[in-house]
Amino acid sequence: MSPLVRMVDKLALHATISAQDRVGLLELPYTTRFFETGSYLLRDGDMPDHCGMLVSGVAYRHKTSVEGLRQIVAIHIPGEIYNLQQLHLATADNNVQTLTRCEVVTISHAALHELAAKCPSAAYALFVATIVELSMAREWMLNIGRRDARTRIAHLLCEFAFRLNNHSLPPGQAYELPMTQEQLADALGLTAVHINRTLKGLISDGLITHSKRGVTIPDWEMLVAEAGFNSRYLHISPPETATQSARHA
Repeated sequence: MSPLVRMVDKLALHATISAQDRVGLLELPYTTRFFETGSYLLRDGDMPDHCGMLVSGVAYRHKTSVEGLRQIVAIHIPGEIYNLQQLHLATADNNVQTLTRCEVVTISHAALHELAAKCPSAAYALFVATIVELSMAREWMLNIGRRDARTRIAHLLCEFAFRLNNHSLPPGQAYELPMTQEQLADALGLTAVHINRTLKGLISDGLITHSKRGVTIPDWEMLVAEAGFNSRYLHISPPETATQSARHA
């Protein structure tokens, strides 16, 4: 099975893709590479001529202050194009680095632009995926700016669970969380000590179980209430219920 199936399935969660355009996406030429944990997939200032999609593994987007302080601004999971904005913005203004060993396929900008010109529903799906990234960034800003530490962590755990299950299982099932407490701290604007203390509180209250890098949510609805989590900002619709105007099909 082509690794591009993951990408097409992810895009289809946000917009309807016609059968013909789905074939066009699956026939895109690509190159496969493997990256070890901690590798840079994109650096601030790069001018890439391709987009990259995670086939397996997890990566994170981050920016660094002049003092060298890191802020993690997004997490990317399998099926997602981690530098889709570079299809239209020549110079990268952020870094993307692997959290785990990753398999990545790269697709040239030229091939994607050619596809977009011929396949309107595929072009629309790529556009929507970029807009969804902005929606998620707004929610992360709210999380850091207005939620307390306990709610921030609970919200992030809910988001991961929802995004990773791909609608094949009810949200809240066990999943791998390949982030250290220091990385969680950089994503949530907290210290590692605060992360540790807050995770222990969530565990003692029965909201999560956590061992090494694995997270299990015993009661999904309870954690959702604790986090004030609403998945609307993810703009995910199961393939069977996704709708879109016929002019984009």
